[in-house]
Amino acid sequence: MPVIAWGPTAFIVDRVEAVEAPAFTSGRAVFRTSTPVVMKASGQGSSGVRTTRQAWCLPGEPEWDVYVEGNLRRKAETLGLGRDVTLEGVSWVGPKRSFAVGSASGPGGKKPGACVEVAVSGPPAVLSALHSWGLGQANSAGMGWINA
Repeated sequence: MPVIAWGPTAFIVDRVEAVEAPAFTSGRAVFRTSTPVVMKASGQGSSGVRTTRQAWCLPGEPEWDVYVEGNLRRKAETLGLGRDVTLEGVSWVGPKRSFAVGSASGPGGKKPGACVEVAVSGPPAVLSALHSWGLGQANSAGMGWINA
């Protein structure tokens, strides 16, 4: 497509080049996102009872590490690469940002997130795939994209 229309902006495409993901031969990677990571947690209060269905959580909040690691494992498994990936830690968290989201078929809302830098470990093929896919949820909507 020579022109991509994105809202009121038109982008003229001169060429497209595929960018290969790094090899991650050491089995460790540091991913820093260029867009905020969106994660949904259980919505359970301190009593263990679910109190909300829109339980967005941010890095450093309870459940975030567990839900991000589970998300990474599901992505690897979906690609047929097993589930062997571990979130080793979070080394940087950017400011919280909320994004208005919606669709032509229904009401919109807001999703909160923050850019992050995380250390992960796993097989090189899994890390390369995750580098291309992104962190957290809503990657196809532009959330959690990893810097190339």
